[in-house]
Amino acid sequence: MASTTTAEMPMFEVVPAQKTRWQRARRLARRNPTGAFAMVLLVFLIVVALFAPVIATHDPFSLNSTAVLAPPSGEHYFGTDNLGRDAYSRIVYGARISLYVGILSVALSTGLGVPVGLISAFAGKKVDYIIQRFNDAMFAFPTIILALAIVAALGKGVTQVIIAVGVLGAPRTSRVVRASALGIMSMPYIEAARCMGAPSARIIFRHVLPNVLAPVVVLASAGFGGAILAEASLSFLGLGTPAPQPSWGGMLSGAAQQFVRSAPWLAIFPGLAISAAVFAFNLFGDSLRDILDPRLRGS
Repeated sequence: MASTTTAEMPMFEVVPAQKTRWQRARRLARRNPTGAFAMVLLVFLIVVALFAPVIATHDPFSLNSTAVLAPPSGEHYFGTDNLGRDAYSRIVYGARISLYVGILSVALSTGLGVPVGLISAFAGKKVDYIIQRFNDAMFAFPTIILALAIVAALGKGVTQVIIAVGVLGAPRTSRVVRASALGIMSMPYIEAARCMGAPSARIIFRHVLPNVLAPVVVLASAGFGGAILAEASLSFLGLGTPAPQPSWGGMLSGAAQQFVRSAPWLAIFPGLAISAAVFAFNLFGDSLRDILDPRLRGS
């Protein structure tokens, strides 16, 4: 019997892990094109914020008395404001403020809402009743009114805006966590863990918390858009990012209102930036929900 040589043995092609990940990403993009489009917008926004000194063509604080209210041109892509500052460069740097506020405010609302929601689900009816009535009181008022009250009490500034937006987003997160935790607590494996004598802390951190992270991630991704819009609204009203820091909402206020007819670019381009950022985060949140929710994966 002839021995099988090495050359005659079947060879198997080794597929690099990087190629496999790229194929999975392409497959996911084909199945969810809206999510892929939102991801492209978000990556573009992050790149603009991180490399603002490179992308900006002018100093966003530099005044130029010879180019006051200049229309869009090759020198000033988005025109200039009433002080001669380059609108394009200020919008580019304004992306940093928007992302900074969005990330920290969502982190604050998640850090407050998740433990409060778990406590509401596990602590008993009395504690649950008190927490839910407090949430109802928070939901009874318009968010922008409460944000104005908090910022007015703390003083205007980026840190105050983050606190206001983060605190106001915590009740929504806690309610979502509570509802998810109550549904998980009725599962048979939770009853089995209790019958085996597992402590409540182990049940919460081993079984409940990992299963409520999916809706929290979806809510947080959608909350970025709301945080950016809230910061722009407060800056528009003069209680957000203080001047002369570039802020999309601040650019819509003041000169944009005063010169809306003679220099409409002062309102058009910051408005488009806010709309694109909020649209991208909301679209990404919807796509992420479709991916993580097993009831929607086949739709």
